[in-house]
Amino acid sequence: MAESTQVSPFAATPEPPYFAVIFTSLRRGGDDGYGEMARRMFDLALEQPGCLGAESARDASGFGLTVAYFASEEAIAAWRNHADHRIAQELGRTRWYKHYELRVARVERAYSGPEGR
Repeated sequence: MAESTQVSPFAATPEPPYFAVIFTSLRRGGDDGYGEMARRMFDLALEQPGCLGAESARDASGFGLTVAYFASEEAIAAWRNHADHRIAQELGRTRWYKHYELRVARVERAYSGPEGR
């Protein structure tokens, strides 16, 4: 994913428990507006009430992984239903992705290292 306003590539999450929305995808060829929309959605997600942070990466083959962390399932539902996010979801299905998977998990434990925070 392209640059965003997030300073560190690592999300600064609180002590668990919290939720993780894990989005993996395989892109079709060409940009077709994807880069701009991806940056916009990443930054918009971080502004949503209950969003704790996000991490994202994409390789040269088009495989990408984005994990967004949320305080509650209600915050996840609000993000899923955000009007601008709905537009991006539809464009993803029809224009940008060959395939994607979305998973929601409850984070029970979290560790960092070697430098920590």
